[in-house]
Amino acid sequence: MATPAPPDGHGLAMVRPYVVAPERAERRLRRQRRRTLWLAVHGIDVGPRVIHGVRVVA
Repeated sequence: MATPAPPDGHGLAMVRPYVVAPERAERRLRRQRRRTLWLAVHGIDVGPRVIHGVRVVA
């Protein structure tokens, strides 16, 4: 017997924030990656500021 999937919040009037929080975080990370790629295509480097725990100065 399969476990039912948790509600996504779109079909219900009220959903607890902790249910849809991972989905929002995933969307935010996806948006950050797209923005970084778009800026890289246009020659703007927004790479990591901390590499292996050491702050990198551009």
